[in-house]
Amino acid sequence: MGAIKPVEKVKYFVALLTAFDDLVEPVKKELAKRFGPVDRESEPIPFTQTDFYAAEMGTGLKRRFLSLAMLRESEDLAQMKVFSNYVEKDFAQKFASKGVKRPVNLDPGYLTLMKVALATTKNAAHRVYMQQGIYGESTLQYVDGQWRPWPWTYPDYATPAYTNFFLSVRQVYMSQSHF
Repeated sequence: MGAIKPVEKVKYFVALLTAFDDLVEPVKKELAKRFGPVDRESEPIPFTQTDFYAAEMGTGLKRRFLSLAMLRESEDLAQMKVFSNYVEKDFAQKFASKGVKRPVNLDPGYLTLMKVALATTKNAAHRVYMQQGIYGESTLQYVDGQWRPWPWTYPDYATPAYTNFFLSVRQVYMSQSHF
């Protein structure tokens, strides 16, 4: 029988997808009220791997990653996803004048030394139910000094722009943790 050990806290991030640069700061402020400040932000990365969101979000989408300063318990992921869905709905109502159904998409996740995990509302064979209708998925694995995708990893998460950002966040996480 394996010994039950305390679990290290994790480094949370939010993947923000929008075509509207003027919504980035208001979203960051809303997230900071609940989860604390951002300690690292990626450059805007053109979202070109798919047109999946075009019908409800428009075109010219860019992804930004926001790394959250405070380490948290990994089991907070489901609550973060529920809150991020609330923020998306709130922004859809407040910014209906943008002319799209969904002006902002928010996907929270976390990073450990070994993995990048995402929260989702969609069930699949490789996802584990957490709570409140939220599932978790290991999206990237850290092997031989780099982030590597799984067969189910979204194509954009396997790009150097994303994996390089997660390498930098991993360095911050290592400096914050007791490794």
